[in-house]
Amino acid sequence: MVESLPPGGVVLEVTELETRWTDAWRPERVADRLDGVDAPWCVAAGWALDLFRGEQSRPHGDLEIAVPAAAFPEIRRRFPEHAFDAAGSGRVWPAAGAEELAATHQTWVRDPASGQFLFDVFREPHEGGTWICRRNEELRLPYDAIIERTADGIPYLIPELVLLFKAKAARPKDRADFDGTVPLLGRARRAVLGEWLEFVHPGHPWLAELAR
Repeated sequence: MVESLPPGGVVLEVTELETRWTDAWRPERVADRLDGVDAPWCVAAGWALDLFRGEQSRPHGDLEIAVPAAAFPEIRRRFPEHAFDAAGSGRVWPAAGAEELAATHQTWVRDPASGQFLFDVFREPHEGGTWICRRNEELRLPYDAIIERTADGIPYLIPELVLLFKAKAARPKDRADFDGTVPLLGRARRAVLGEWLEFVHPGHPWLAELAR
């Protein structure tokens, strides 16, 4: 992914964004449509933590899934009736082409009839079957190590990585997700989260709490 964004794009006001995400899908619906794909996709962000916890803990304004960037076409083919808009730095490029996709990592799936956004596809850097952290490319893990599944088979990103990504902004909902998830992690998993936090966000305030 290149650092400079392409020209154009549309800036959507916060209220419009919230309105256009009100029909966001739940993980079960995306999982049903992606049943049988070869790509190692998974639910990410807040919904991933709720799948790990086994219940919905709070409202979710959207739904994110993560896929290896090279596998994006396979995912896209499962939704021929929808549009895929690139998003980044507060802008949206409707029906994104190759240039916009190469310059961004988020893709908002849109119902062209209603204009509603349904879910967000993160196109993740990778080398073959190895996932690469976009915050620090030295953190690399096999996909088998970063994806877990619910009892009914929905894949989700492991909570250690979800919290690692949430640590950067640490908004109130991210803090709530940290508080609600860490007590469910065993000592070994908390230690791993601490190692990754120290590696990607040295001195992060969550580190002291993980060490207790």
